Amino acid sequence: MSEDGVLIGQAEAAQLLRLDRANRHGLVAGATGTGKTVTLQILAQGLSDAGVPVFAADVKGDLSGISQPGQPNEKFLARAASMNLELRPEGAPTIFWDLFGEQGHPIRASVSEMGPLLLSRMLELNDVQEGVLSVVFRAADDERLLLLDLKDLQAALTWTAENAAEIGQRYGNVSKATVATIQRKLLVLEDQGGAQLFGEPTLLLSDLMRTDPTGRGYVSILAADKLINSPRLYATFLLWLLSELFEELPEVGDPEKPRLAFFFDEAHLLFRDAPKALLEKVEQVVRLIRSKGVGVYFVTQNPADIPETVLGQLGNRIQHALRAYTPVEQKGLRAAAASFRTNPAFDTAETIQALGVGEALVSVLDQKGAPTMVARTLIRPPASRLGPATPQERAAIMAASPVRGVYDRVLDRESAFEMLKQRAERAQAQAEAAPARKAARDPEPDRERAPRARTTRTREGAGEAFAKSLMRSIGSQIGREIMRGVLGGLKRR
Repeated sequence: MSEDGVLIGQAEAAQLLRLDRANRHGLVAGATGTGKTVTLQILAQGLSDAGVPVFAADVKGDLSGISQPGQPNEKFLARAASMNLELRPEGAPTIFWDLFGEQGHPIRASVSEMGPLLLSRMLELNDVQEGVLSVVFRAADDERLLLLDLKDLQAALTWTAENAAEIGQRYGNVSKATVATIQRKLLVLEDQGGAQLFGEPTLLLSDLMRTDPTGRGYVSILAADKLINSPRLYATFLLWLLSELFEELPEVGDPEKPRLAFFFDEAHLLFRDAPKALLEKVEQVVRLIRSKGVGVYFVTQNPADIPETVLGQLGNRIQHALRAYTPVEQKGLRAAAASFRTNPAFDTAETIQALGVGEALVSVLDQKGAPTMVARTLIRPPASRLGPATPQERAAIMAASPVRGVYDRVLDRESAFEMLKQRAERAQAQAEAAPARKAARDPEPDRERAPRARTTRTREGAGEAFAKSLMRSIGSQIGREIMRGVLGGLKRR
């Protein structure tokens, strides 16, 4: 790391990511195998060395090597020498996380924190189903039913279906069939391992914003090689995390360096088939989270994967090679080239196709916040290991982790599931006790007198029966006349 920023690589001049502009977000793009992961690793470690905590998703497992010192080969040493760079093998302080609790500390969120909008996205609900889910959340909140994990949500859905008529009058129509559909989709989410995401203890954002005793920022690595098989779960979780950062952190304006750098690998999954409401939420978070001191870096194959409204917020750009064989790819290439400030020394579109592995076009924000002229850049070699950490190395890192033991055990306190279960048990007990109470109030009639009572009833005379019928008719007629008089009076008024 330079005193002025993070060294990305060397063109005619050194290409630096300025720390005071690192919260203006960024993009790392390029085809598979062109070096995006290495660039991500360089940026993450450079920011860590500068005292900036980093959060990054490790989709392929390679990024875990950032925790270990590198083993530079002759090619890396020669490239470092051409940049006047002393390459010192060193790993970054690292915390491993894993939604499934297998390759890192478990990381959880409560159902209430996730909310109906993001949960609907995760479950792929339509508008009607999302509306019903919102009713469930609102009704549970009014009834003080805590929604912490999926069994709480299942219990709340069942309770809603059983009380659909009453709840529908208060919050809007609720169909039992729609509730059943949501419950089935929750079962699919559980089969994908999503149940392990929800529960307590929930993640404290402060644990993502730690520095070690030497002042270096911890790099939080989320193991996503298994999670990526459930792309909706992966994208929704990371969006929730961004939203939590946006809502919880105070405004700081433009700090000297970010409070946190967030790297979103396979970013196209966030926007694929996303409803308009979700896209608007992403745009809002990306636009405003900068003032909270958080820099967001999207890593994807093509800039065209990201909506224009979001792409326009990304000031620091690193473009690795793109291939353009189809009309769609050629259109994406032209769009990528047009997003850079032109350099008269070369044709940007042609150069993007000609870049080799370890090369990129780089444009970053300068001191005034304006993008620099695009430069063809040799990416610097990393100080940490290229390739994954071994299971033994990962276990050693976790054993020395500053959050060891904090998240490893599930906390299951009383919430909607337990509360609704208690209500059902009380109702059942009352129903079982009701016949006994009734029998105590109304003793069984004397069996010897019962026949005489029945005989008396059957011997009712025709005249008595007619009189009773007549009285009922007169009573009904008088009642109708009274009601007509009342209603007529109201109309005249």
